[in-house]
Amino acid sequence: MVFKRLLGSLGVGGPTVDTVLDPGAARPGGTLSGRVRLVGGTADHDVEHVGLELVARVETEHEEHGDGEGAVVFDRHVVGGAFRLAAGEETSLPFAVPLPWETPATELHGQPLGIVLGVRTELAVAGARDKGDLDPLTVAPLPAQEAVLEALGQLGFGFRSADLEYGRIGGTGQQLPFYQEVELTPPPRYAHQVNEIELTFLAVPGALEVVLEADKRGGPFADGPGGHGGHDALSRFTVPHEGPSGPQDWNALVDGWIQELVEHRASYGSHAVYGHESGVGAAVMAGAAGIAGGMVAAEVVDEVGDFFEGDSDDGEG
Repeated sequence: MVFKRLLGSLGVGGPTVDTVLDPGAARPGGTLSGRVRLVGGTADHDVEHVGLELVARVETEHEEHGDGEGAVVFDRHVVGGAFRLAAGEETSLPFAVPLPWETPATELHGQPLGIVLGVRTELAVAGARDKGDLDPLTVAPLPAQEAVLEALGQLGFGFRSADLEYGRIGGTGQQLPFYQEVELTPPPRYAHQVNEIELTFLAVPGALEVVLEADKRGGPFADGPGGHGGHDALSRFTVPHEGPSGPQDWNALVDGWIQELVEHRASYGSHAVYGHESGVGAAVMAGAAGIAGGMVAAEVVDEVGDFFEGDSDDGEG
C-alpha cells in the first residue's frame, strides 16, 4: 500500500513522499508500522515535521438534512521532527505508532465488513502543509472480539451490515467520536421476539465492553448529533481480553447474553437499559466466510474507491 504525492504547496520541484505500511492487518490497541520515504526536490527544504492521520468514513444522521457520511480524523502522530532535506536527497523515516483500542475492525478472517479506514501523511515544509492521499488501513478484530463474532455465527445469527456511526453511546467509556455498529439477523429461535440485534465493541487496555441492542426503532441508540436516543433494549457486558475462565465456552456465554437481552426487553419494554460486569463475558456476530461473504465483499470495492478518491484533500467530515 503506497501513495506518492508531490508537495503541491511548493509546486513543481518540491519533495515527494511515499508512505508504505508494513504488510498484514493491524489490531486495535496494537501497533501500526511502516516507513515514510522522502525524496528531495530541486532545492533544499526545511522540513518542520512529518505526521500521520488516521481517518474513518463515518455515517451521520440529521433530523433536518437526512443521512450522510464524511471523513473523520480520529488520531494523529508525528513520525519525524525538524530536519533539512537536501535537493535530491533520499531518506526513510520508520514509524511504529499505537492504534486506539476502539479502532474498528475492517475485516473478519480476511472478509471485508464494509468499514473504510485510511492513513494520510502530512508533510510540513517552511510553513506550508501538504496532506497526501489516503492509504487504506486494514484492521483485524481482537481475539476476544473474533471469538464472540464466531460464536454468534455458530448460533445462527446472520450478518446484515456494519458501519461507523457518528455520536456516543451514553453510559459507556467510549473515547472516539464514533462507534462501530454491526447489525445481525436473528436465528429462527429468536425471530419471533426480535427483528434485529446490533452490536458494538468498546475495547480498553484490560477488557472489552460489549453493547447489545435489540430491535432498534426511532433512530440510533447514541446520543450524538441528530440522534433520537430511542431504543428498545440495550445491554452492556464486560469481558477480559483473555476470554471466559473455566469450562464455560463462548457459544454458551454469548447465547446466555442474548437470552438476557431478549428477556429483559420482554419484561421491561422499550427504553430499557442495563449493564453487566463479568469476568467471563463477551458478545456477538458471524463466522467469517459463511456470513461476511459474497455481496459484502463485492460492495466494499466500490466504497473504498469512492472514499479514497474523493477525500484526499479534505479534513474532518
